Amino acid sequence: MLEGLLKGSARRADAGTPSADQRCGLVAIVGKPNVGKSTLLNALVGQKISITSRKAQTTRHRITGMRTQGDKQFVFVDTPGFQTVHSNALNQSLNKTVVGAVADVDLILFVVEAGSFTPADARVLALIGEGIPTVLVANKLDNVHRRGDIAPWLQQMQAKHAFTEFVPMSAKSPKDVERLLAICANFLPQQAWWYGEDELTDRSEKFLASELVREKLFRLTGDELPYTSTVVIDKFEEEPPQKKGQKRLLRIAATIVVERDGHKAMVIGDKGERIKRIGMETRVELEKLADAKVFLELWVKVRSGWADDEARVRSFGYE
Repeated sequence: MLEGLLKGSARRADAGTPSADQRCGLVAIVGKPNVGKSTLLNALVGQKISITSRKAQTTRHRITGMRTQGDKQFVFVDTPGFQTVHSNALNQSLNKTVVGAVADVDLILFVVEAGSFTPADARVLALIGEGIPTVLVANKLDNVHRRGDIAPWLQQMQAKHAFTEFVPMSAKSPKDVERLLAICANFLPQQAWWYGEDELTDRSEKFLASELVREKLFRLTGDELPYTSTVVIDKFEEEPPQKKGQKRLLRIAATIVVERDGHKAMVIGDKGERIKRIGMETRVELEKLADAKVFLELWVKVRSGWADDEARVRSFGYE
């Protein structure tokens, strides 16, 4: 499905000769951990390109997703949740990504849980300058039991920042997503598209594979496994179809990096059942997304203290 749509370079593509009516703009999605930013990005793009889980800090990279409708191209940037609890090298890297994302965009979507505003939300809001239009996205509206409480809460939020728009919504509601897209369209400057009409993301299939492994890892271990666990792709090879009608083959070897021997045992599970399930669920989803046959090998290694080691954080692909 995503073959030919995933790009390995973050450069802006030559989308051809623009029409006079083309509009294109950069929209940053920011907020504290676990407010639904990645779910919102996937909904806005119309395709899963960013992993999700209940564990905080699931998103660790700046992920760009594109959606082209008519003469408009939206370039959305999902960012890691701004971390204020821990100050290790990993979180410092993630926070730099957030700060960089809000520096030069056409619109910011500041995502909070509807009816809530915590000190962690306030720290993210403090990163947003007054010069960039900012929409307050009150997400997870479906979790609010008394809708009458939202109006006074919105008035309180207006006093905290000069928001351009307020959008109470659920990222799971297609109507709400379309309404948010229509609002975002008003802030797209008139200019040529940055990407081809069919492109969905600037991230590669190799990146997607590592993210999917990490998503299944967190979902299947729950709160038992520290969020600092990560995934490194050791091998990513593509083989063309052997016969007409067959799909191409992706051969992937990946290492799950944990910080303690106990975490390694947790990932492997009883008689290797958990790591088998992580591999199986990753393979099934990747085959669907990449429209390919996937052969996936998973290994687990212990690298104690890697999240506090700036050099190792960079070596694992964090900016």
